[in-house]
Amino acid sequence: MEKVAAPATPSVKQVPAGGHSARTHRSAAEVVASPEFKALVKRRWSISLLLLTLLFVSYYGFILLVAGDKAFVSQMVAENTPLAIPIGVGVIVFAWLLTALYVAWANRSYDPEVERLKGELRR
Repeated sequence: MEKVAAPATPSVKQVPAGGHSARTHRSAAEVVASPEFKALVKRRWSISLLLLTLLFVSYYGFILLVAGDKAFVSQMVAENTPLAIPIGVGVIVFAWLLTALYVAWANRSYDPEVERLKGELRR
């Protein structure tokens, strides 16, 4: 009998029953010490500090505007509405917008990366 050579198949990575390859199981200390984790933490701090700076500039800018230029913010934009009211509402809406930006970034980029790193932990 002749032996028939098995057809060449592309190399397929065998994945254990747990769903993760053997290489990806690491201890918590190994994950925390990894460059991926450090880059993730750095990125989160960068985004957080940027948004915090924008929030502080808007809030304290509004307070300084009200304190420093009363004539400007007391101009009436409607019969009983000084300019300070819509500017203050704008500051609040801006804070909501910054929160929405952070949530969108976290959902799109940060949370999936955290889940990936958590999946690498040994059980």
